[in-house]
Amino acid sequence: MYLLGIDIGSSSVKASILSIETGEAVASAFSPEVEMEMIAEQAGWAEQHPDMWVENAIAALQKIKNNTDVDLMQIQAIGISYQMHGLVVIDEAGEVLRPSIIWCDSRAVEIGNKAFNDLGADFCLSNLLNSPGNFTASKLKWVRDNEEGVYSKVYKAMLPGDYFSYKLTGEINTTASGLSEGMMWNFKESKVASKLLEYYGISESLLPPPVDTFSIQGLVTTKAAKEFGIPSGIPVAYRAGDQPNNAFSLNVLKPGEIAATAGTSGVVYGVTDQIKYDPKSRVNTFLHVNNTDTEQRLGVLLCINSTGILNSWLRKNVAENMSYEQMNTEAEKAPIGSEGLLFFPFGNGAERVLENKETGAQLDGLNFNIHNKAHMLRAAQEGIVFAFVYGMEIMQKTGIETHVIKAGKANMFLSPIFRNTLAGVTGATIELYDTDGSIGAARGAGIGSGLYKSFDEAFEKLQKVDEIKVPEAEQIAYKTAYKAWKEKLESIL
Repeated sequence: MYLLGIDIGSSSVKASILSIETGEAVASAFSPEVEMEMIAEQAGWAEQHPDMWVENAIAALQKIKNNTDVDLMQIQAIGISYQMHGLVVIDEAGEVLRPSIIWCDSRAVEIGNKAFNDLGADFCLSNLLNSPGNFTASKLKWVRDNEEGVYSKVYKAMLPGDYFSYKLTGEINTTASGLSEGMMWNFKESKVASKLLEYYGISESLLPPPVDTFSIQGLVTTKAAKEFGIPSGIPVAYRAGDQPNNAFSLNVLKPGEIAATAGTSGVVYGVTDQIKYDPKSRVNTFLHVNNTDTEQRLGVLLCINSTGILNSWLRKNVAENMSYEQMNTEAEKAPIGSEGLLFFPFGNGAERVLENKETGAQLDGLNFNIHNKAHMLRAAQEGIVFAFVYGMEIMQKTGIETHVIKAGKANMFLSPIFRNTLAGVTGATIELYDTDGSIGAARGAGIGSGLYKSFDEAFEKLQKVDEIKVPEAEQIAYKTAYKAWKEKLESIL
């Protein structure tokens, strides 16, 4: 018997099959082979059609069916992880009205800034724990203001995971955690953020009703079962945004625990039981997946938009299509600090950690006499890490301390330079685990369906595969390089 986890990213969709009995992943696949297309009709825009996520999930499951001996008809429950902050709007017939405005789209920045000013910092920070910013509610307001014909037909406004669950089950619902990530949840009142929606002129009726993160959220329809090649009548039993889910997949559930990921974007996510916030909303607080009425669990999230995207850009345009492993080997030829070459990895839209400024990526200190490809590749990885650390210093002011960082051994955490630089600058121990978002979603489905009786049972087989700790004496060079980078960034800002 199996659990299915589906992780809907902006680059690809991954499906993993977890054995209920052993707690181990027995198969996985992703689709497409190349990154999914993003539509960018204007600078700062980023859209994808939601049905592309469905098509690629079906393709990933077909790969598992074709290439393994796993019987998909033995799947007992489904968990969904999805790219956060996106907006999907459907009409009353359930048809998508326009492409999804996804997480890295920055068109609604000024809408959120105006709401913050008009409603007041005190209200927004004490009730939303954030500025309305460039989140889902502000994106829906943009549609209302700029696409009247579309908005007039909107029956429900959904997050990407809500839509995917709807396509599986025919049920329209969301979660409180999901509403919080879209700035549609009032933390003080523990209900929908009615005052912000009223200010935006948006009816609460457009929002799906919330269900528990770990619960039976709907049953797979006969039509969906045929399309996906899975049993009908099995439950979707877990749903979470990709970063809360990434933390969950690493068993990061208790106050003081920290998770990180470095895929298309880079994220550091810390769990707390205290309602705290950054007054400038450079890091953001949401409901964590295991928040309950009796045990408050919040996640403080730092996001750097340009992480894997920068590495991918370098591979295509600088590294002559070397493999990522070859790029890492080349970068190791340059010393710590890249001999003064500084890379600022902010070339993928407005960055929250920079107060929603769109500075663009910048390379500083280039010397034609000493710098070469190795320096550029290393400076890029160091710049990504330094952006992480810059944000983590802000997170510390919300009570998140960094002693141990948990991450999946994937994406940029495969790079020795990346993980050693992060350990060297922060002084933290990095623990790497054999897991990812789709496997975490499968474990969540086991809990939500009752097939696992506790978190401890669900994570019994989670394997730590590596640990990185940089000795104190060796941290000096990393910290010196970061200091130079930070000083230059602050002069840019």
